[in-house]
Amino acid sequence: MPRVSLGGVNFNYEERGTGQPVVFIPGLWMSARFFKRQMEGLGDRYRVVAFDLRAHGQSDHVQAGHTMTQYARDLKAFLERLQLNDVVLAGWSMGAFVIWDYFKQFKGERVKATIVIDQSASDFKWPDWPYGFADLPTLAHLMATVQMDRDGFVPGFLPNLFKNPPSETELAWMVEEACRLPVSIAASVFFDQTVRDYRPVLPSVNVPTLLTFGRDEKLVPVAAGEHLQQNLPNAKLVIFEQSGHCPFLEEPERFNAEVDSFVRSLG
Repeated sequence: MPRVSLGGVNFNYEERGTGQPVVFIPGLWMSARFFKRQMEGLGDRYRVVAFDLRAHGQSDHVQAGHTMTQYARDLKAFLERLQLNDVVLAGWSMGAFVIWDYFKQFKGERVKATIVIDQSASDFKWPDWPYGFADLPTLAHLMATVQMDRDGFVPGFLPNLFKNPPSETELAWMVEEACRLPVSIAASVFFDQTVRDYRPVLPSVNVPTLLTFGRDEKLVPVAAGEHLQQNLPNAKLVIFEQSGHCPFLEEPERFNAEVDSFVRSLG
C-alpha cells in the first residue's frame, strides 16, 4: 500500500486509475478499505483515491491532532503532496465534516465538487437542531462505553450502519478496521466530531455537491439530507431505498453510477 509522510506522520492511502481525481474520506474509526467497491467500480474511469486519516486504518497511530481542524489540514497537505487539483472530495459520515472544515479553513482550494455520504450538518442535538444522534447524556454514556469496553461495543454497533446486517465475514473485517485505533484516540475523535456544528459553513461550499443518503434512518434521518439540499448553494439529493448509513457498500452499483453521472455532469 502506498504511504506518504506529511509533517512527520505517515499516511496510508489506496489508489487506482487515472484522470479526474475522486478522493474518498472515511468516517469515524473507519479506513480506506471500506471503499473497495468504488476502487473496483470507478477506477477504470477516474483516479480514485481513498485516504486513511491519522491513526485510522494503516496510518501512523499518533496521539495528537485528532480534531476536524487537523484532519482538514492533513487533507490539504495530502492533496498538495500528490499534486491533486480540481478534486471531487467524497466524505462518508465524519469524512463530510473533514470536507466542511477544509472549506472553512481553505475556501475549497483545489476542490471541483463534493459528495456527502449520509451525514448531517451536526451530530449533536442542539436546542435548534433535531437531526443529531446525541445529546449530552448520550454522548457521555457513549464516551464511557468506548473507554471501558470498545471491543465489546463496536461489533454490536456496526450493524446499525446498515439497513440489513452484513454477513459475519463482512462484519469481521469491519470490526477489525474500526478497532485499529488506540482506545484513547477513538474516544477523543468521537467527542470532537460529535460536538461540531457545520451549519454556518454550508453557504461557503460554492461547488456542486451530490448528497447520497440511505432511506433507513437508524443513524441519520433523510431530513438531514433535505436540510443540506436547502442550505448548500448547489446540491442534489439522491436517496438509496435499500441502504442505511453505507449506500456505497449496500448499493454499490447504483452508488457508483450516481457518482459517475455526477462527475461527468461537471464537465
